[in-house]
Amino acid sequence: MKTALQTAAAIRAGETTALAECEAAIARIEAGDAEINAVVVRDFDRAREAARAIDAGPKDSRPLLGVPMTVKESFDVAGLVTCWGFAEHADFIATEDAVQVTRLKRAGAVILGKTNIPVALADLQTNNPVYGRTRNPHDPSRVSGGSSGGAAAALAAGFVPVEIGSDIGGSIRLPAAFCGVWGHKPTYNALSSFGHNFPRTQSCGVALNVVGPLARDPDDLETLFGVMGGDALVRPAPRGPGDWKILLLPQHPLARSQAAIQGAITTLGAAFAAAGAQVDDSSALLPDLVAQHGAYIHMLLVAMARGAPLEGGTPLALPDWFTLIDAQAKCRRDWARLFASYDAVIAPIWGTTAYRHDDTPLATRMIDIDGTQTPMALQMAYPGLATFPMLPATSVPIGTDPDGLPIGVQVIADYNRDFTAIAIARTAHDLMRS
Repeated sequence: MKTALQTAAAIRAGETTALAECEAAIARIEAGDAEINAVVVRDFDRAREAARAIDAGPKDSRPLLGVPMTVKESFDVAGLVTCWGFAEHADFIATEDAVQVTRLKRAGAVILGKTNIPVALADLQTNNPVYGRTRNPHDPSRVSGGSSGGAAAALAAGFVPVEIGSDIGGSIRLPAAFCGVWGHKPTYNALSSFGHNFPRTQSCGVALNVVGPLARDPDDLETLFGVMGGDALVRPAPRGPGDWKILLLPQHPLARSQAAIQGAITTLGAAFAAAGAQVDDSSALLPDLVAQHGAYIHMLLVAMARGAPLEGGTPLALPDWFTLIDAQAKCRRDWARLFASYDAVIAPIWGTTAYRHDDTPLATRMIDIDGTQTPMALQMAYPGLATFPMLPATSVPIGTDPDGLPIGVQVIADYNRDFTAIAIARTAHDLMRS
């Protein structure tokens, strides 16, 4: 399958048409999605109309000219359902496009439909009573991740070249890693999230949450990030593999990681070092990761519940919320000091590769890590590394585990240095393939 940029270039050159590419993508979905269940809201007739309109117009320089793609169900698309997996909202039809959907269309993209999510975007796997379960294209007995699980599965299955998702607890990075594709969690507030709202609300963005791109190809990922609004951020000067300063973090002090993932990160570090890069496996500059995780989980739970107390609990008092904000500010300063000495931290996104479907409540769910059962909730320490201090992080595939499942890691960079994270992730991928 062509990349998004290759598709747009071929349409521009008259080598194919937007309608032909649209029909090919529809055919791939219709042939392959019965088992995977990724594309759960289909809008094929309007996609064909949009493709015909592009073919009838000028073959301009829009970066996604005629590119067929899908978007995460939680983004509003005028005329389509936005229910976030809630049965009670399955009849809600959006009346206008989300900001990011508008930007995609202006860039020439053809929207085929929407991809699956867990209920309320609140799980690390994708299953809900409205659309059912999404399965990992590499092994249908395994999860595709969540909450952008349908997005990553659609990419991994080869249905479309690019997608958009959202991330508050690894919801872009984790599905990308589990499915062996690329994903980028932007710096907090770098991209507009208007139109990515809880159904039937005009709610403000949730604290910590961001929207961002997923792709099968790093050039597509970078371009899509720019289309979504990332072009306002600074790009690093071109550098060779030996010009970076890298800190490795193969395992969090609170959360185990598979030996295969640790080994892949160690191998990647050796490849960077062999290319001449500065590579360290420890640093006194690292923030207090245990304290960071505690504050992150507290803020995450409050944000996801929009301040509602846990059953039997009491609402968080406003002074306590400001205490969390203060802890976040300190955490951001601590990471900024580290990034005065390093360009990136490379760490797991999750301590395992894609695990088997398990509908046990997340709070009590267990996961096997090299033969040891450990609480899955502790694994949230990995996505929280970048989420709590509002940092950009790129999910990049760098290998496979002994079962042939993809291994993805996250490249975390300094605040607003999103293109640095993508550049180092691209180098990491290339080094592991050479």
